[in-house]
Amino acid sequence: MARPTVYDDDLRTRLLEETAEIIDRDGPDRVALREIARAAGTSTSAIYTLYGGKTELLAAVIEHAFRSFGDVQLAAEPQGLRALGEAYRAWALAHPALFRLMFGDRMPAEHAAVEAVAVQSLAPLVRTVSGIRPGTPEAAQRDAVIIWSQVHGAVALELAQAAPPGVDWDAVYAGLLDVVERSLA
Repeated sequence: MARPTVYDDDLRTRLLEETAEIIDRDGPDRVALREIARAAGTSTSAIYTLYGGKTELLAAVIEHAFRSFGDVQLAAEPQGLRALGEAYRAWALAHPALFRLMFGDRMPAEHAAVEAVAVQSLAPLVRTVSGIRPGTPEAAQRDAVIIWSQVHGAVALELAQAAPPGVDWDAVYAGLLDVVERSLA
């Protein structure tokens, strides 16, 4: 009797990252499991074994992206607000395809697990804002979303290169974080 094939975490990660790149390039409707498997150096049977099918794989990509992003935010949380902002940008620049999938309109995030992980990734910012400006949980969440919107906008503009040539994105981002910190003082 043959033993079932065991797939490791590295293959899972490669499949998720290759899927994100292909979706970012071609859109979710043009994703082919054969292409993903070839790019990840495996077979389509690995995809079916690990994820069940295309729909589940696409949901896993978004969940993976938010979890990865959330882990980086959680690690930055003890260093404070500025560190959260810097971690946000660093993660987005390191994972532009995942960033665009998470926040773009290329893929619907229809699964409850994806929504839960997305909300969880914002929690470090909400807690940090609560510590700086005590108030109601609703006020902290509102302020966190305001900050998130500002930071996200700057990162999205940088990734899209939507500025005049020669813009110093490091300076733009540092200035934005200065404004955010002053707004909470």
